[in-house]
Amino acid sequence: MKSGQVAKQHYAYSKHGACCLLAMIEPKTGKRYVQIRRKRRKKEFANFMKRLAELYPDAEKIIVVLDNLNTHNFSAFYEHYDAQQAAQLMDRFEFVYTPKSASWLNMIEIEFSALARQCLNRRIHSITQLSNEVIAYFKERSQQGVTINWQFSREKARHKLNRRYAEVNSVNQVVK
Repeated sequence: MKSGQVAKQHYAYSKHGACCLLAMIEPKTGKRYVQIRRKRRKKEFANFMKRLAELYPDAEKIIVVLDNLNTHNFSAFYEHYDAQQAAQLMDRFEFVYTPKSASWLNMIEIEFSALARQCLNRRIHSITQLSNEVIAYFKERSQQGVTINWQFSREKARHKLNRRYAEVNSVNQVVK
């Protein structure tokens, strides 16, 4: 320490581990489903998607909005199930990927933000405690039927993301 300088102290942060939170929300009904896993791999993603398919046995196509995480793709099915089962799962889903740096377009990210503010705003020391609290949170929100009234239309997207459309193809330039 030099004379006249502010004293500095190192803060030792102790990380208790990390985990993977996989969740879905039906914006119009408020139905939610969540899984907490110790690892974030294609295997966990494939198993989560298989469970979603089981939750909607009568759905011809399940549309899922995803971020661009490296585990979020159809190859996960082929890496963890036989070819026939993988193809069946692939046929059940349509993946819609949000653009990079546009997590606000993914409704589950909005739910994760609410979860972080209302439930995860403190240190949680075990995955068991985390799982119990997150599952209880999602169950309560699902039972309450907390819905999302999505108001971002295609027209609003074209206006707000006009520059991006034009970067892809200049004929997409929207006249203001």
